[in-house]
Amino acid sequence: MAAAAMARGGLRQGPCHRTLRAAGARGGLPWPGLGGGRAAAAAAGWSRPAPGGEVQYCAELVRKRDYEGFLCSLLLPAESRTSAFALRAFNVELAQIKDSITQKTIGLMRMQFWREAVEHIYCDKPPHQPVATELWRAVKRHNLTKMWFMKIIDEREKNLDDRAYRNIQELETYAENTQSALLYLTLEMLGVRDIHADHAASHIGKAQGIVTCLRATPYHSTRQKVFLPMDICMLHGVSQEDFIRGKQEKNVRDVIYDIASQAHIHLEHVALDDYLCNIRKVDFNIFHPSLQKKSTLLPLHLYIRSWKKTY
Repeated sequence: MAAAAMARGGLRQGPCHRTLRAAGARGGLPWPGLGGGRAAAAAAGWSRPAPGGEVQYCAELVRKRDYEGFLCSLLLPAESRTSAFALRAFNVELAQIKDSITQKTIGLMRMQFWREAVEHIYCDKPPHQPVATELWRAVKRHNLTKMWFMKIIDEREKNLDDRAYRNIQELETYAENTQSALLYLTLEMLGVRDIHADHAASHIGKAQGIVTCLRATPYHSTRQKVFLPMDICMLHGVSQEDFIRGKQEKNVRDVIYDIASQAHIHLEHVALDDYLCNIRKVDFNIFHPSLQKKSTLLPLHLYIRSWKKTY
């Protein structure tokens, strides 16, 4: 909390820079059984793409569920682009499980499917599922570290419980083991194995996780759920019911400000996120309509940043 308070001046008054970020995927898609049989696939509503169609399947899944990640992947070198789609599609598959289930048991089964799928991938026996197949090719092509895949699965499995984070540190741990781990894999895919790059990826991933939690708050509130850190809410005397009702009083905005400040601390090591700029402009009103709009200029901004090599 002291760290968040230290960032107040920077977040309130700092310049607005843009950075590449990944949005949390929402919604649900069916998943096939590990055996990959036609009957199981049909029962799940999933159909196997045509031969060689795994890349298109992954790219389309990312485009629909992680549009910003899709745009960022398009800017990568051509030889790494298909692997980037595979990594992000894997992340989407896991991220959407929580919102697509009504019983935790089903979620655990789906997580176990992906845990076993990764084990099979590293034994050169990927299941007949398009994301798994393309992920296997990425692993073979870039010698990706298995540990990071397992960390993502384990952390998302622990996050299946519908409860708020106890404190900001718990949210950061979740972000480190999901968003940062995905960035570590992306660096490996690009042939970057450098401690300084990993350090930057750790900060960016934590900031992404915090920002994703903020961005998803209006959506979760409509489903009678709030995942914001409880310690910060309690500090300002704000209840989960206040967010569910969409209240916009100062103490509610102070909660958002403190959480956003923590993301800003991490991004001081790189660049200030566009969302944090926008939320500052509306005085940290998390329910402001402008925060729910997709930026039509985002592809252009990302391309210019890529061309200038400034992020």
